[in-house]
Amino acid sequence: MKTLIRTLALFLSLSLPTWALDAADSQRLAAIQQRWAEIQYQVPEKQRPAEFEKLAAQSSAFTRSTPEAAEAWIWHGIVTSSWAGAVGGLGALGKVKEARAALERALQLDPRALQGSAYTSLGALYDRVPGWPVSFGDEEKAEQLLRQALAINPDGIDSLYFWGDHLLRQGHTAQARDALLKARLAAPRPGRELADQGRRREIDALLQEIHND
Repeated sequence: MKTLIRTLALFLSLSLPTWALDAADSQRLAAIQQRWAEIQYQVPEKQRPAEFEKLAAQSSAFTRSTPEAAEAWIWHGIVTSSWAGAVGGLGALGKVKEARAALERALQLDPRALQGSAYTSLGALYDRVPGWPVSFGDEEKAEQLLRQALAINPDGIDSLYFWGDHLLRQGHTAQARDALLKARLAAPRPGRELADQGRRREIDALLQEIHND
């Protein structure tokens, strides 16, 4: 019995995250999330690179002050990948690699943090960046990661949106429509109202694309 208890204690120490955000860090995370949504959905397109650059400096500082917090690494990855998308072209290549490294670090720390958001964001990154020899894009890797995200958060607006987008890219129109319609009905996220509104507009745009085809 003592051996069983020691084994169980060891398993729990290995499987549970060792870091929890305190109140101040949670507020810092919420501020980064809110600013990301403002830039992504309200700032004019030409101004986004500069604004994402500023936010990436903040999210990088967050990882340095809380290096064991998967949430900080997730959001540094999200911000940096969004910055890359806003910049585009060859100037984005270094940024997408930095985003990948941040998200992979988050998975090492706690793959279930923020309902598996590291899987979602990393899967979307693999889905959208160019493949070899330009970059690391890989449709099969993207699908694997997005499926892992859905296993953790099957009803989330982001996990379903990016899964639907992936299916549409692969030509699976009917399945993509089903995933996007389910994403459209996802429960609202308290404090993420602006992000939810923007994501639903993106969902509607893909649904309209499907309808037009």
